[in-house]
Amino acid sequence: MKVAVVGATGLVGTKMLQVLAERNFPVTEIVPVASERSVGKEVSFKGKAYKVVSMADGIAAKPALAIFSAGGGTSLEWAPQYAAAGIRVIDNSSAWRMDPTKKLVVPEVNASVLTNEDYIIANPNCSTIQMVVALQPLHLKYKIKRVVVSTYQSVTGTGKKAVDQLFNERKAVEGEMAYKYPIDLNVIPQIDVFLDNGYTKEEMKMVLETNKIMQDNSIRVTATTVRIPVVGGHSESVNIEFENDFTVNEVKSLLAAAPGVVVQDDLPNQIYPMPLWAHEKDEVFVGRIRRDESQDKTLNMWIVSDNLRKGAATNAVQIAEYMLANGLL
Repeated sequence: MKVAVVGATGLVGTKMLQVLAERNFPVTEIVPVASERSVGKEVSFKGKAYKVVSMADGIAAKPALAIFSAGGGTSLEWAPQYAAAGIRVIDNSSAWRMDPTKKLVVPEVNASVLTNEDYIIANPNCSTIQMVVALQPLHLKYKIKRVVVSTYQSVTGTGKKAVDQLFNERKAVEGEMAYKYPIDLNVIPQIDVFLDNGYTKEEMKMVLETNKIMQDNSIRVTATTVRIPVVGGHSESVNIEFENDFTVNEVKSLLAAAPGVVVQDDLPNQIYPMPLWAHEKDEVFVGRIRRDESQDKTLNMWIVSDNLRKGAATNAVQIAEYMLANGLL
């Protein structure tokens, strides 16, 4: 199977290539695609070098699948052209996520919505992905009424420029700034641009995408998204109000049995999820599971996952794996 990775030289594109190789997706030939300034550069896949080609040449190569991670503008312009050429597209940008004609997919939650008609499939926002993987088994059992989430997000979510800024600051080296403010020894309570309602675009992504993925607009979600000086994963403090009551032990059992979830909740030994442990792993880690004692039928959880893997590359490859297993590729 010939597979194109669009945006192959970026942080997420590089991770896509790594995850495709690690998970032994049946790639017969990789087609690395990037902007004109990267054409001719080489990327490595399973020990073999491949030359980066242009967007148009990516279509001409006739891959069966194209995984896009090249920004919303590129996706809006090029994904329809790839789809028109009969190429299935899994897009990691925000371009198609809230388009009512496109599916927004987290395989553990709603892969069954995919059909043979879907040629552009949206990969959700990283912070939304890890949250809904943990929420879904609990929603099926207790029915979620409301979610209050605060995120603690890695600089890798912004890209290489942000990672460079963090480490430049740590070494007291002058360099390009990805953020308006220093990120080392700081916390920035803004991810993406502010909207008219006072929320950021990232916060509203979590609200709207959660409803769409979980196929339930009755779930009320409010979010505060924050950038912290961490590399390796996003963390989330999540407060969930249910319609039906629960026991904490039952919640832990449900989560432990849920696909893609690892429970790390051993308080006597101070074991709980951290980006340090989630880095380069594909699972969603859940801990600090406890009842909210201020309100009935309400739970607190701490959720951590590697945002470049499950939050982006791994989720996209899992979508492709599902499509392949179900005759959609």
